[in-house]
Amino acid sequence: MSAPTTPTGAFAPMPGAAPLPRMVLAQAGMEARLMLRNGEQLLLAVVIPVIVLIGGVMGSDRIGLDFTRSAVDTLTPGVLALAIMSTAFTSLAIATGFERRYGVIKRLGTSPLSRSALLAGKIGALLLVEVLQVAVISSVALALGWEPSASVVGVVLAVVLGTAAFAGLGLALAGSLRAEATLAAANLVYLLLLAGGAVVLPMSAYGDFGEVVRWLPSGALGNAMREALNDAGVAWRELVVLGGWAAIGTVLTAKTFTWE
Repeated sequence: MSAPTTPTGAFAPMPGAAPLPRMVLAQAGMEARLMLRNGEQLLLAVVIPVIVLIGGVMGSDRIGLDFTRSAVDTLTPGVLALAIMSTAFTSLAIATGFERRYGVIKRLGTSPLSRSALLAGKIGALLLVEVLQVAVISSVALALGWEPSASVVGVVLAVVLGTAAFAGLGLALAGSLRAEATLAAANLVYLLLLAGGAVVLPMSAYGDFGEVVRWLPSGALGNAMREALNDAGVAWRELVVLGGWAAIGTVLTAKTFTWE
């Protein structure tokens, strides 16, 4: 039986790639499902930030942390920033590194999906997962007595730009190193930024070094989240810093990312 044709004799439906927005949405949906099925990814994305939040609130008095606000009000925005960093950078870099190793990315390269569309699809998936993270961590924080004074615009801009910045850097790392090297480097960077990147603790906890870490993506994201959730403001300088890191990450990914 012959294929259906149009009056001009062409095949119907016309062969060709789907529109770019549809490809990005399909890729984002697939990436989000894969992340939610991975227990290790969920551990890094949800469990560790929750443990940091509870441990910080319960142990702040014992380890001598002196905050101008309550411990839960001070730590919650930073823990939300930590959750974004863990998902958009560490989880994404490790997953993408092993996708390259096992040939998944190479097979995607044979499809009409471009590198920029792949990046957009992965960022879309991250945003979907981050909605779950924010819901869980916020619920725990509210149970601990958190009283946010939030700017919705500030939170949304911080989350979107922070995700774009860390995702670009994570893909640049995963696209240029072997899977094992990506695993080691991503975890090392995560631990360094957790300890000294002003993501969970405010800059005042770092003394003079705080003026340096505010220019890191971790410090900028942490400050932007604290400004949005504690003071109902928009930290425009930090958002510009995140936008700059997002641009750097995107350029690096475009220039260095290889399909295998």
